[in-house]
Amino acid sequence: MKPTKNELFKRQLTLKEIGEVGQQKLQDASVLVVGCGGLGSPIAVYLASSGIGKIHLIDFDTVAISNLHRQVFYTLEDVDKPKAEVLTTFIKKRAPFTEVRFTNKAITKENVFDLIDNVDIVVDGTDSLPTKYLLNDACVIANKPLVYGSLYKFDGYIATFNVFQKDGSYSANLRDAFPEIATDIPNCEEAGTLNSIVGMIATQQVNEVLKLITGTGTLLTNQLLIYNSLQNTQLKIKLKPIFLKEKIAKLFKVQTYLDAACAAQNVDFQISATALKQKIKDANLEIIAVLNDLKLPFNVQQTIHIDDFDADKISIDKSKTYIMVCQKGLNSYKATVILRNKYPDLEAFSLTGGISNYK
Repeated sequence: MKPTKNELFKRQLTLKEIGEVGQQKLQDASVLVVGCGGLGSPIAVYLASSGIGKIHLIDFDTVAISNLHRQVFYTLEDVDKPKAEVLTTFIKKRAPFTEVRFTNKAITKENVFDLIDNVDIVVDGTDSLPTKYLLNDACVIANKPLVYGSLYKFDGYIATFNVFQKDGSYSANLRDAFPEIATDIPNCEEAGTLNSIVGMIATQQVNEVLKLITGTGTLLTNQLLIYNSLQNTQLKIKLKPIFLKEKIAKLFKVQTYLDAACAAQNVDFQISATALKQKIKDANLEIIAVLNDLKLPFNVQQTIHIDDFDADKISIDKSKTYIMVCQKGLNSYKATVILRNKYPDLEAFSLTGGISNYK
């Protein structure tokens, strides 16, 4: 079936605030959605369904069972498959007027400007604080608006940052609300969350994107909206632009934007991509993938999912060097620690940064 734009967007076109002019603005827009989890997946689907012309999805991770209660556009059949690829396939089936593509890698300090360069708006659907600051700082430097969303238990946070103003300045950004990256705030995996608040915040972010593109309504600029789903209360905090482009550009040069979990890893338990490439043909090397269906640039000898990784059940040859690999280097590090605790003198290492960092 090939519907026309008038058929597909009839209810939206009926709104006088949108109409054909607004719909064409949506068709002409390009949006980068970073993160395809609880926030990012509904954001991407709703934006495509609204008629956004180009959407680029970024996520390094795969679908897990524990994701499904809040990441409702994935199914049990999608477990262990790359989120960005699965979501792209879903969107293509329902949004014929949206060009959607994906990057199955983490966004980093090294690639962030290339990824945000050709889009009009960046949407933060991540659950990593360092990544949120990376997106914020890069958007300020590149003069890109950032639609921000964040979750903590029953609370959701929404804002539209770094929007060009009539006086030639830019609205407040994330550092005007929270100047420094906190190191003691758990993500939703650690703190827990209800799926309802995840959906609410995601659609609020979509709402901001649609208003920003069509020029309708009032944006959440120079303010941070905090919504509590238990009490059905909300609070708006006014923000003043203080962290300007020059100051943030200086911060960008010295920040690493690494997750605390990665920063806390023992370097003696890790092997770099460069070092692994030098050893990759070593006959005494045994590579173990700790996630299923990884797209790997090399062969592995075993695949043992991290959920089933039990050192007592793994046959070990102490003459070999063992390399654990996953997508980003977190689960592989956990597996390495398990092996090292069982066999302290074993040559066992985690690939630093995972496959996302293997170039």
